[in-house]
Amino acid sequence: MTNLLTIRNLAVNFGAAPAVDGVNLTVAPGEVVGVVGESGSGKSVTMMALMGLIDAPGIVTADEITFDGKDLLRASPKARRKIIGKDIAMVFQDALTSLNPSYTVGYQIKEVLKLHEGLRGAALEKRALELLDQVGIPDAKNRITAFPHQMSGGMNQRVMIAMAVACNPKLLIADEPTTALDVTIQAQIMDLLVKLQKERGMALVLISHDLAVVSQVAQRVAVMYAGEVIETNRVPDIFAHPHHPYTEALLAAIPEHNRDAKRLSALPGMVPGRDDRPKGCLFEPRCKYAVDDCKKARPALAQLDPAHESMRARCIKPLNLDSTHSSTTPHGGAR
Repeated sequence: MTNLLTIRNLAVNFGAAPAVDGVNLTVAPGEVVGVVGESGSGKSVTMMALMGLIDAPGIVTADEITFDGKDLLRASPKARRKIIGKDIAMVFQDALTSLNPSYTVGYQIKEVLKLHEGLRGAALEKRALELLDQVGIPDAKNRITAFPHQMSGGMNQRVMIAMAVACNPKLLIADEPTTALDVTIQAQIMDLLVKLQKERGMALVLISHDLAVVSQVAQRVAVMYAGEVIETNRVPDIFAHPHHPYTEALLAAIPEHNRDAKRLSALPGMVPGRDDRPKGCLFEPRCKYAVDDCKKARPALAQLDPAHESMRARCIKPLNLDSTHSSTTPHGGAR
């Protein structure tokens, strides 16, 4: 199957600081891909670069960014604007800061429909009301004239989703869509996203630090650390048999895995910053499995199983590999 989205060797630099470094990512039509990692790992910056939302002094480079057969790297600004917001849409973290406080939610939804769908008059009003209904906002006729500050966080997030799906995108990016919402509203927003994804057959990239949510929704997961993708695999394989020590540490910190423990499992140390990035593996200073070879060179995101393209890890001695897979890694063997 031809990929809907292909990103190859994407880098985003702010001065001397690499926020994203050599990211490769693919998304198939209708696929749900989870992108996970702690704060500062480059998840949001990667998708902002795809959307063309990195401002100066940020510099974006890549070997390839193609979407639905179109080369986004070489596309003119006009051609890009026809794709971004229509075929590729994004739901941002904090709806209240993403929506314009000076305009009603109805006005903001209609702006998307006018720009990309060319709707006007009664057809525009009807479509805006339909979208509010579809995302579960009650009393849409009255809510359409409300300002963002007059609505709850959950309602504003639904408005953001309505704007994102207004033009039936082929790819929806949801960046921590449940941030700052209480638990019951979080579940409702995730259910809504999954429902819309299935009904419309669109691909979904879910950026999250909540592994439990990702495990229930995604078909494939990319784990990011310090601006790099350090592991990719299918669900549930990546949760049952993590191959990178960082993925293992993330899973170990899930509360459900610490039920009888006095303290939650924690990963010591911090993500390397601009001035303390190791020459070798970026995770080496925090890795309990590290050996001298880990300090010498940056490992590649190597394919671990010839039969599974998505099974990759950036580690010289991946975890949980049986003898049939050990020959595919530079140093081989399982720990």
